Amino acid sequence: MTTKTKKLDKSFKPLFWSYDFNKLDSEKDKKRIIINTVNYGNWKHWQWLSNSYGQKELKQEIKNTPASEFRFPALKLIRLLLGIKKMKYASRSDYIQAKKNI
Repeated sequence: MTTKTKKLDKSFKPLFWSYDFNKLDSEKDKKRIIINTVNYGNWKHWQWLSNSYGQKELKQEIKNTPASEFRFPALKLIRLLLGIKKMKYASRSDYIQAKKNI
């Protein structure tokens, strides 16, 4: 677990095109940072995740995130790299319905 908030490098900016990049906080926005980085990042971005959050915390966050949040090829690779056997399941229709009810 990190104790100090790390600033995202400017190389992350393209991964967060729909967010105010300057307002992202590595702790408060941890889940979004992990999801976007796994989905759209490159190897250097993934290394930053591992170094910043630690493999144990990163693995736990990914396991507790519905698989539908990730692009299939990225999910397949990150599961292999972190040794994740089982993911939290949420069908896309459940996810869409939940968003409508918010």
